[in-house]
Amino acid sequence: MWRPVLMAKLVRQFSLLGPIQAQTVAYIHNQTTVTTTALKLHTVKPITQCQIGENVSRNEKVNFLVKILNDLDDSKESVYNALDAWVAWEQDFPIGPLKEALTGLEKEHQWHRIIHVIKWMLSKGQGTTMGTYGQLVRALDNDHRAEEAHDVWVKKLGVDLHSVPWQLCHQMIGVYYRNNMMEQAVRLFKRLEAFDRKPRDKKVVKKVCDAYEILGLIEEKERVLEKYKSLFNETPSSKKPSRTSKKKSKG
Repeated sequence: MWRPVLMAKLVRQFSLLGPIQAQTVAYIHNQTTVTTTALKLHTVKPITQCQIGENVSRNEKVNFLVKILNDLDDSKESVYNALDAWVAWEQDFPIGPLKEALTGLEKEHQWHRIIHVIKWMLSKGQGTTMGTYGQLVRALDNDHRAEEAHDVWVKKLGVDLHSVPWQLCHQMIGVYYRNNMMEQAVRLFKRLEAFDRKPRDKKVVKKVCDAYEILGLIEEKERVLEKYKSLFNETPSSKKPSRTSKKKSKG
C-alpha cells in the first residue's frame, strides 16, 4: 500500500532502457529541479532491472539516501519525492536502513531533514514507535520548534505515562526547561509522580526544582528536594553495579 503509483510507471519506463543507473534515475525523475551536478554526484555503477534491490548492499542504500538528502533543498516536496523514489524497488518497507539513515543525519545535526524523513515515514504508517516519536521530539527541539515538540508529546507519547520510558520523560522535561516552558515541566513531573514514577537521575529533579523556583513555588521546590534527596547523596560506589561489572567480577 505504501508503494507510490508513480513508481509502477517508472518500472515500465525502465524496462525499455536496458542497463540503467537505477537509483539515480529514480531520484532525478522525481525532482522538480535537477542539475547536471546532482547527476554526477549520485552516479552509481549500472545495474539491470532484475538486479535492483538484490545487488545493492544495505550500507550502499543508507549512504545513498543520506547523500541525496544532504544535497536536496529543505522543501517537504523534494524530500518526500526522493524518499518515494528510494523505496520504490523494495519488496518490504526498508525500516531498518531508514533508521540507520536517520542516525547518520542526526550525527550531522540535520534536524530539519530528520523531521521531514520521520513525518514521511509516519505518513506511510511505518515506524510508529516511542523511539521514533522521541527522535522526532529531539529533532523538533533542536530545530527550535518546541511548541510542535510539545504537540507530539501530548498526542503520541504523554497519553500513557505508565509505559513511557523515563529517558523520554527526562528528554521532554529538558525541552520544556530549555524553552522556558516551566509550567509544562512541573505539570509533567507532577503527572509522573501521580503514577508513582520516581526519577532516576538527579538532573531531572534539579530542573524541576529550578522550574518551581522560577514560578515562585518555593514550597514545592523544597518538597521535591526533600522527597528525592537520596539521589543527591548517592556516590559512585553506592550505585548498583552494571551487568558488565558483574560479568567481570565473575571472571
